[in-house]
Amino acid sequence: MKNISRYLTDIKPLPPNIKDRLIKIMSMQGQITDSNISEILHPEVQTLDLRSCDISDAALLHLSNCRKLKKLNLNASKGNRVSVTSEGIKAVASSCSYLHEASLKRCCNLTDEGVVALALNCQLLKIIDLGGCLSITDVSLHALGKNCPFLQCVDFSATQVSDSGVIALVSGPCAKKLEEIHMGHCVNLTDGAVEAVLTYCPQIRILLFHGCPLIT
Repeated sequence: MKNISRYLTDIKPLPPNIKDRLIKIMSMQGQITDSNISEILHPEVQTLDLRSCDISDAALLHLSNCRKLKKLNLNASKGNRVSVTSEGIKAVASSCSYLHEASLKRCCNLTDEGVVALALNCQLLKIIDLGGCLSITDVSLHALGKNCPFLQCVDFSATQVSDSGVIALVSGPCAKKLEEIHMGHCVNLTDGAVEAVLTYCPQIRILLFHGCPLIT
């Protein structure tokens, strides 16, 4: 797999089931890049785990034909992922309306603009991880709360959100679906955010709010 680039022309015509195996192997080894992702993707792909891969917005533009994609993992495996921005996420949102899971932990250049695009275009979302996306504010939570009725798990730890955003999220259509909320290390949250979750979310199983200095 280390010399995969020399075989790209052979990979492109392979059937989807073979490509899926290649995608899995290459993903684990961090071998998917901006330059080869177009050769291994196919229209039937449903899961894409790029945690270990060094990719940027340029790679995400190639997901325009992956309209059946349900799970996308762009979590930074170590440190921050700086080369994925709202432009790349907007491209994903515009094409992948069946997305159920978007893992974007420590994509530190992601802004509300990208999350709003996901909320508007990917209304089947069940899981979204925005932990460590330092620029995310209440705008994102308002959009998710208003547009994503199937949300079950939301992580917005170490972001700029306040009680207002949490209340908008948990009092929206997803209130009775939410089971897991991670909001640790959010310096703007108070007891009001915790109370809102406990008031509106009867199915909540996991609620993490450690490292929030204003929560007593």
